[in-house]
Amino acid sequence: MSDHPYSHIKPSRSFTDLVQLMHILRKECPWDKKQTHESIRDLMVEEVYEAIDAIDAADMEELKKELGDILLHVVFHAEMATETDSFNMGDIIFAIQEKLISRHPHVFSTSVAGDASVVKQNWEKIKQKEKGRTSVLQGVPRVLPGLLQAQRMQEKAGAVGFDWKEWPEAWKKLDEELLELQETFRNNNKAEQEKEFGDVLFSLVNAGRLAGLDAENALRQTNNKFRDRFQYVEQKLLEKGKTPSNATLEEMDELWNEAKMKLRTS
Repeated sequence: MSDHPYSHIKPSRSFTDLVQLMHILRKECPWDKKQTHESIRDLMVEEVYEAIDAIDAADMEELKKELGDILLHVVFHAEMATETDSFNMGDIIFAIQEKLISRHPHVFSTSVAGDASVVKQNWEKIKQKEKGRTSVLQGVPRVLPGLLQAQRMQEKAGAVGFDWKEWPEAWKKLDEELLELQETFRNNNKAEQEKEFGDVLFSLVNAGRLAGLDAENALRQTNNKFRDRFQYVEQKLLEKGKTPSNATLEEMDELWNEAKMKLRTS
């Protein structure tokens, strides 16, 4: 029988065991011991995106693993905060329950919310009041990807009434911005091109949002489609002993169209 102090530890379905495991790692593992909230923050972002990839792929087995990785980061941050007496896991659990109860008065109190849009409006109003914010946009992190940040700001402004009623109204603004962008290209006005390009993207997100579309999800799907098709082109070229750098554009276009047909039906 092993005399190692932790040889008895095995995986379990207990959340308490997970917290204890993290506690042990912070004491015994050289890598875990040296980490800080700041050193692992980008890793947490990566885990969230990997979970999104699993959702996009409808891969439940992978999603299970990625959600575990996200949960690990919650436990990791909680353990580090406990060490400095900042807060502990119980505080985290209490805080989220308190938030859910206070922001769902239509469930836990006497308020009435007839549909999801009313729930969303009430959520934003309660959130702003709780945090003492002077702007509804203060709740949108500046580090979010640009498209996602634009959509979230538009949603929050829309929740308090600053919005067009339907997408055709927003499309008129998009047409205006496209003309302004074209003008900067015609005049080769480098100083204004990026600004106007940003305005076009923001307006496009707005029109799509009002039509019920999610800009970040839509672009991610297109990126994935491009990746699959271009990798198909690379693979077919490789089978011919070529690479994109020494193939003609005509060859690659032909394979691209082939990829569109094959991958569409696969």
